[in-house]
Amino acid sequence: MTYTVLIPARYASTRFPGKPLADLGGKPMIVRVAERARAAGAARVAVATDDARIAAAVEAHGFTACMTRADHATGTDRLAEAAMQIGLPDDAIVVNVQGDEPLLEPGLIRAMAGLLAAHPDASIATACHPIADPAEAFNPNVVKVVLDRAGYALYFSRATIPWARDAFAADRLALPAGLPLYRHYGLYAYRVGFLRAFPALAPAPIERFEALEQLRALWHGYRIVVEITSGTPAPGVDTPEDLERVRALYAAGPGALHG
Repeated sequence: MTYTVLIPARYASTRFPGKPLADLGGKPMIVRVAERARAAGAARVAVATDDARIAAAVEAHGFTACMTRADHATGTDRLAEAAMQIGLPDDAIVVNVQGDEPLLEPGLIRAMAGLLAAHPDASIATACHPIADPAEAFNPNVVKVVLDRAGYALYFSRATIPWARDAFAADRLALPAGLPLYRHYGLYAYRVGFLRAFPALAPAPIERFEALEQLRALWHGYRIVVEITSGTPAPGVDTPEDLERVRALYAAGPGALHG
């Protein structure tokens, strides 16, 4: 199986400007993410950015940088432009790895590419894991996904779905046994043909209200296959405090890191 990893990275960030270039064990964080992608066995790893400082840091460490437009509405639009620049064919598989996940398991990256390769009727592959904590179940910042019997996504929502009508009427402090409640993990594999089509797709009403970009694909009839993983993925870096926690793991040595 051959696949490409594309890593979108912007310099501007409301909570953490310049985050991709933050030092992590002597290298910029974006380079650490690229190293995880390379360890996953990707045939090619490229960073899609609109900032020359990020591109220079990436290329200085031997990775490819694609300079993309600054006005993309979504990260998927940025990926689409990068895939076109690289010249990937429509049947090629691209895994989208976020630039703020330096602890991402290489095996999970590889699994997403393999999942999409094994389901030719799907345009997208992604992952989820079971929710056991009631606080997560009712948190609108935790995105849920409902699957069909074959493992394809029926719907993504910030709401608690499926809703356990009788159990929740009696008690919302516990989740009933057997409730298929899954937290969506935003790691995606795409077919390049879908990425080519995506920028021209009209936004979906459900996407606007839920603020979930993946609903646009479902609304337009594209299939999304989902792998249920065990355990919770390593956290990303959203704030300077998150960065300090990850720095401590790097300082502790390879045994403290995932993968």
